[in-house]
Amino acid sequence: MLENLTGKLTAILQGLTSKGRLTEKDIDDAMGQVRRSLLEADVNFRVARDFVAAVKERAVGSDVLESLTPGQQVVKIVHEELTALLSGGEHRLIPSSQATTTLMLVGLQGSGKTTTAAKLALTLRRQGHRSLLIAADLRRPAAILQLETLGRQLDIPVYSEDPTKSSPIKVARAGVKKAEQLGVNWAIIDTGGRLQIDDELMEELEGIKKAVSPNEILLVLDAMTGQDAVNAAEGFHQRVSLTGLIMTKMDGDARGGAALSVTRVTGVPIKYMGVGERTDALEDFHPDRMASRILAMGDVLTLIEKAQEAVDENQAKEMERKFRQATFDLEDFLQQIQAVKKMGSLSQIVEMIPGMSQLSKRMPAGSLDDGQIERVEAIIRSMTAEERHNPEIINGSRRRRISKGSGTTPQDINQLLNQFRQTQKMMRQLSRSRNPKNLMNMFR
Repeated sequence: MLENLTGKLTAILQGLTSKGRLTEKDIDDAMGQVRRSLLEADVNFRVARDFVAAVKERAVGSDVLESLTPGQQVVKIVHEELTALLSGGEHRLIPSSQATTTLMLVGLQGSGKTTTAAKLALTLRRQGHRSLLIAADLRRPAAILQLETLGRQLDIPVYSEDPTKSSPIKVARAGVKKAEQLGVNWAIIDTGGRLQIDDELMEELEGIKKAVSPNEILLVLDAMTGQDAVNAAEGFHQRVSLTGLIMTKMDGDARGGAALSVTRVTGVPIKYMGVGERTDALEDFHPDRMASRILAMGDVLTLIEKAQEAVDENQAKEMERKFRQATFDLEDFLQQIQAVKKMGSLSQIVEMIPGMSQLSKRMPAGSLDDGQIERVEAIIRSMTAEERHNPEIINGSRRRRISKGSGTTPQDINQLLNQFRQTQKMMRQLSRSRNPKNLMNMFR
């Protein structure tokens, strides 16, 4: 996420923290580099200029330059100013006083609006809320089919009508009424988009807004489009008064300009960000956490939240018992792999661990390859239950059968079994430790 910008900013700030004393010229030179890095990341010119000016004004004060750790003080200031740059109001959805809250998604074609509607409904369900998806994008018939397919996959109801016999306004109005009849908490309207902003699109959205009076109007923005996304946000906000933004494709090689500029330019807060193709790859947006990620400080709170969602508490206690008694087997290992996959890709997980973002760049190629996890999972799934519980019975013929079933080689299976034996050996040593409680806390 914003890897290039993170690399440049951390290198600049590390140069400051490595010096025992800082002068005003040091600050000037560093801020000049920061400004160039922001502009290269496609950050709005005025936003980059004001950000650098704010940091410089605070950093050249005597309380910073004369402190024992001036470099660390500058890093702290940059983090605080980044957080302020990304802040812009309420970052959570605000339910209405009515039983059903109406939410309207708008955006340009190709921004991921329809997929985001399903992701949002799934996110709300995890919070204990029920939703109805309303297919009001009638200009693109595939959008209706796509939303219905996603609804079936996630077991979320979808309201749709024949696009040849209705209009977006009628569908939106009827869908909201249906949501009220069903007693769901949220009515999520997926509206139509265009390749660019035009009066016809805006008049349609204004008509839907007038017909259903949505409590929330969220603009879905493609983070890959840079300043075009900011310009689109300004256009939509002028016509339909946005209440929030959702940045998609933040897991790609987006330069970061849109995410860093859009709130300051429009005054509209980012509420969610899409970090992958999977329907569960939608994260709440927290300005302070995002600032920490950009500066390679990690995001431990989000990592903890993901772990809590992925791991059942009773299962975790049982796994702790097996660690303590050294009875951990390949079936348990498979469960751990599945839990890790629920948390996201390896690169995303590493990015949230303080200090690991930069360290991962020095790891051997393929160290964070999610394909390796898939291969290990395929190998274990190709084993019988008896083989998973007692891997020592796996002989040459069993290896050949497992390799054929998993699309791997016998050497791959040997490597996995050797690593697993080493892990078991380590567990037996830990289980005989004089202070196992501390060791188990480490495992936990």
